[in-house]
Amino acid sequence: MTCASCSNTVTDLVSQLPGVSHVVVNLLGHSGTLNVESQDLVRKVVETIEDAGYEAEVVSVEPIHVLQPPSHLRPARSSEGPYHAVFSVGGMTCASCSNTITELVSQLPGVTDVVVNVLGKSASATIEQRKFADTIVETIEDAGYEAEVVAVEAISSETGELEQSGPRQISLRVNGMFCKHYPIIQLSYHPNPPEFTIRTIISAIASSKSPPFEVSIYRPPSLEERARRMQLHEQRQMLLRLLFSVVVAIPTFIIAIVYMSLVPHQNRTRRYFMEPIWTGNVSRVEWALFFLATPVMFYSAGVFHRRSLKEIKALWRPGSRTPIWRRFVRFGSMNLLVSTGVSVAYFASIALLGLAAAQSPSPTGDGDTTTYLDSVVFLTMFLLAGRFMEAHSKTRTADAVTALGKLRPAEALLLMPSSQTANDQTRISQDSDLEKGDEKIENGRKRGWAVQRTDVSLLEAGDIVRVPSGSTPPADGTLVAGSDCTFDESSLTGESRLVKKEIGDKVFLGTINKGNMVDIRVDSIGGESMLDHVVKIVREGQTRRAPIERIADLITGYFVPVVTLLAVLTWIIWLVLGESGSLPADYLDIEVGGWVVWSLEFAIAVFVVACPCGIGLAAPTALLVGSGLAAKFGILARGGGEAFQEAAQLDLIVFDKTGTLTEGGEPRVTDAKVIADRTKWKPDIILGMAAEIESASSHPLASALKNYCEDNAASTTMGSQFEEVAGKGLKASFQEYRCSAIIGNESWMAEHGAIIPEEIVVLMNGWKSDAKSVILLAVLDEENEPKEDRHYIVVAAFAVADHIRGEASEVISRLQRQGISTWMISGDNVTTAKAVARLVGISEENVIAGVLPHQKQVGPKRPSSNFGGLAGRRTMNDRCIVAMVGDGINDAPALSVADVGIAIGSGSDVAVTSASFILVTSNLRSLLTLTDLSRKVFTRVKFNFLWAVMYNLIALPIAAGVVYPAGHARLSPVWASLAMALS
Repeated sequence: MTCASCSNTVTDLVSQLPGVSHVVVNLLGHSGTLNVESQDLVRKVVETIEDAGYEAEVVSVEPIHVLQPPSHLRPARSSEGPYHAVFSVGGMTCASCSNTITELVSQLPGVTDVVVNVLGKSASATIEQRKFADTIVETIEDAGYEAEVVAVEAISSETGELEQSGPRQISLRVNGMFCKHYPIIQLSYHPNPPEFTIRTIISAIASSKSPPFEVSIYRPPSLEERARRMQLHEQRQMLLRLLFSVVVAIPTFIIAIVYMSLVPHQNRTRRYFMEPIWTGNVSRVEWALFFLATPVMFYSAGVFHRRSLKEIKALWRPGSRTPIWRRFVRFGSMNLLVSTGVSVAYFASIALLGLAAAQSPSPTGDGDTTTYLDSVVFLTMFLLAGRFMEAHSKTRTADAVTALGKLRPAEALLLMPSSQTANDQTRISQDSDLEKGDEKIENGRKRGWAVQRTDVSLLEAGDIVRVPSGSTPPADGTLVAGSDCTFDESSLTGESRLVKKEIGDKVFLGTINKGNMVDIRVDSIGGESMLDHVVKIVREGQTRRAPIERIADLITGYFVPVVTLLAVLTWIIWLVLGESGSLPADYLDIEVGGWVVWSLEFAIAVFVVACPCGIGLAAPTALLVGSGLAAKFGILARGGGEAFQEAAQLDLIVFDKTGTLTEGGEPRVTDAKVIADRTKWKPDIILGMAAEIESASSHPLASALKNYCEDNAASTTMGSQFEEVAGKGLKASFQEYRCSAIIGNESWMAEHGAIIPEEIVVLMNGWKSDAKSVILLAVLDEENEPKEDRHYIVVAAFAVADHIRGEASEVISRLQRQGISTWMISGDNVTTAKAVARLVGISEENVIAGVLPHQKQVGPKRPSSNFGGLAGRRTMNDRCIVAMVGDGINDAPALSVADVGIAIGSGSDVAVTSASFILVTSNLRSLLTLTDLSRKVFTRVKFNFLWAVMYNLIALPIAAGVVYPAGHARLSPVWASLAMALS
């Protein structure tokens, strides 16, 4: 695919296939995704793309399980469920290609959610059955592209996410069997390191001596590797054709330009070339140019002819669901324009040769020289040069996924249990042991750890690996040995500050050990590391297109028909004006063909000067670079182009308080008041009740209070009948003391009619003014009081401080200087929330407090606020873009409803499905990087788009001859092709 027309063509063709839906074609990624109802359809998709003149290859076909209602409400269905299929697609050059594939695959039955990535040379879709993947491949290949299944994965029926299987699945290549092709064995097993691992399996197979086998891990190429392979293959093919046309262009230039235009008419060599030979009045130079141009026409330009013919064939194939009228108004791509321009020039020249051959030799001895054969050579050369430069620039475009993939080491230092005699001097040295205390003497044998260099793919979860200083961990793991450990995590978080690690801390694949040598226990393998999650999110983000790309698709979809119509009208208008005598006689400056041939030169120039590629690539290239830069700074653009476009136009940002503006990691109790004299229970019992209730909650404030109580001699108590209401508090019963207790915020107390002593009220007001959160404990005595007189009485109050992030006020200030309004939303009380807002620089009027997690999503829509309805999607004429920044846990509802959801501080938990952007680091300055980068990316998108549109708006009229009356200035087809290449 070369332009938006290609992607549009692919999209249209694939979308028409029955059982295919959700077709998305990525022009720059040279890929696409879609959903198929049956795996049998995948091959059909590939054939459809290849029939249209492109190359397609299935990358993967994955099962999908869509969200279902409860089992008693849904009808029975087959065991075959939806899959997520990923394909590699070759031959795409522009958005027209990806659109063609998207439409073709989307028409297949059982296929939905088709996404095609031109730059990534890939596609993905949701299919109902595995066999549909082959149908999709067939469909793409039928459209003239190359397609291959990369992966087909099942999607969970409960979550809508790809399913993760329990046992490890791996592929082994076994060399040495009696077959023509080395077999690849699929294995599924449950590892138990170090006794049973993949290394055990390989060793068992390789131990066979008759015949001897060579066993290795088979790693299928990733989507990016396939795209890179396709790009290099296309570059090589384009370069060969370009070099051939350059070689032919040299004698063509000497003969047609130097001798026929620059040297005097009386020159002996020129006179020799102009002599008619063989038949009629055809000159020697025309025969020479004919033999030079013909191989260029059918070899160098052959790729354009084949792809354009396949596109037309796919559009008009039997059974196509594209309406007849649409086939005339939306068709073709850059390949068709190039092929038409070159073909018209070549076959018009053949016709002129025929006319000259039918004439008698000229009395002057000069044969006819009125052909466009030299233009065929130069047209093809310049067009191929432009296409090659475009392909080269695509391969140099920063690809975040490829860059992240380079962070993986190839080998690891595996620590294997070893045992040999204590007197054996060949044993490894003491510093190679896992820990100094691990060495044991058993029955005269010393047990320790031997270091073995092994392939990373042979590691298992639970293995111990050694990470020397300056190297990267081969997988995510837990630090088990080492001292003075520091790691550079800038490749994942974007922060250059070294992170200190201690025993038990997590370390991640892709980071660099900057301290002493350490040993880690492998925790995640096989695509489950943090780096793999980052790659997955970045890859998914690249398939989500910006709204401005849909405008480009619309333009490129009609571009080729409009240019074709313009070229035909140009030829007809000039021809009519010439034949009617409306043009001066000196306009006609050719000897053969008359006004018909003279007018044709304008039409050819219109065909070759037009360039839809720039329009289709304006957004994808900038967004691809933008997502790469974002990943470099620890920002994962899960929402892709749409999220970038929204973030570039932000009007308002809503911050969650806890964990966003505050650190949220380890809040602590700073003040406490226990009123034991009003109850029959001692302070240690009251603290014990508080600790027991809070032990049932995972909230950070609950953990802080539990730790405080345990540190202050709380007694051990046993509670029962625990109840928790999110955003309010907990309730429990204590049979030992014949009472029930509630703990939580003021609204929780009010809901239960709790009595708050005046001294507690005074303390609470002071704590809240200091931006501290207040937790109250109330007890209901079920023993002595009559039932109608029983009331909850607050017996303890605690103030919990959550430190405000040091950079919060700076970030808020800079956002406000950028014209972005800042708001805060919190479940805490109004006084505490406003106190925090004052400290960070947010106006108290912009604070929404006392809301529950599920109410945060409607907070920004409250009619009483100054931004009522801002979070709702509205029309472009009446719309304010709202971003929600939260920790991605209790803020998920608000993150999902906001225009731009931003989850911060996710760390290794990067799979936050509600967020458009995920900030791997917890530093709020990443938010400034995000807003600045988004604006710069879309400034570049608009500049690229404007340049591409202005080029076509200026070049097309000039090529059509609107300036010809002013001094006979015209854009010849040769110079038109050069202009297109340089554009």
